[in-house]
Order: sequence, then structure tokens, then C-alpha cells
Amino acid sequence: MAVLKHSRQRDAIKSFLMTRTDHPTADVIYDNVRLVYPNISLGTVYRNLSLLTELGEIKKLPGFAGADHYDGRIDTHCHFFCHKCHLVSDIEISGFQEFLQSVNKQFSGEIQDCDSSFYGICKSCLHHMENDTQK
Repeated sequence: MAVLKHSRQRDAIKSFLMTRTDHPTADVIYDNVRLVYPNISLGTVYRNLSLLTELGEIKKLPGFAGADHYDGRIDTHCHFFCHKCHLVSDIEISGFQEFLQSVNKQFSGEIQDCDSSFYGICKSCLHHMENDTQK
């Protein structure tokens, strides 16, 4: 395998993702990294997101609300997707890791990752919907 050249732009993309818990899209990442590297192209952002995903340094959450979202957190965890505002957030589930260990014991292969996603309406959207119906 060829040696991967160091890239300050790639480092900036990864660093930006590590500071976020809202799972931004490539466009949001591009807009923010451009503040540091004004000449970066959207294509460069996409190529680096693809490479970082392939290397296992970030996670890609495909195609919710018409756009891929990216996660700097690579440990196994769950996500919630709001159908109304398109919020993507982490969900911490007590006993989830133990559940995965149990599944691994029952499986003859090796499970290396798990993608558990939940879909619905977030608390904020529910609150707005309740307020709208009370008017």
C-alpha cells in the first residue's frame, strides 16, 4: 500500500468533525473548513471525507434527508434521526455493549461494527408541534 501523504486540509476536516456532535453534512464541513483554508474545494472535502471513512478514522451516516452525514466518533454507538428537522444525534443505550458481546458469542464469524439507528421526531420538534396545536 502506498504511503499516505500528510495533508493539513485532511487534518482540519477530521479535527472539525471531532469537535462536533451534530453529525454535519459535507456542505457544513466545507463551509467551516473554508474559514481556515479559503481555497479548499468542495471536491477536496468530499475526497478527504471518503478517504477518512475508508481508513476508519470517521463514520459516514448515509443518505438521511438527502445528504450523507459524518461522525468523528468511531466507537460503536446508536443514532437518532429526526424526520422533521433532520437532526442527527447520538443515543447512549445502557447495556448496548453487553448486547453486542452476546451477539458476537452466538455468531461464528467476527462482528466488527454495528449500525443501530432510530427514526422519529425529536423533543424540540414535538414541543413546537404541541405549541402549534394549542394556538
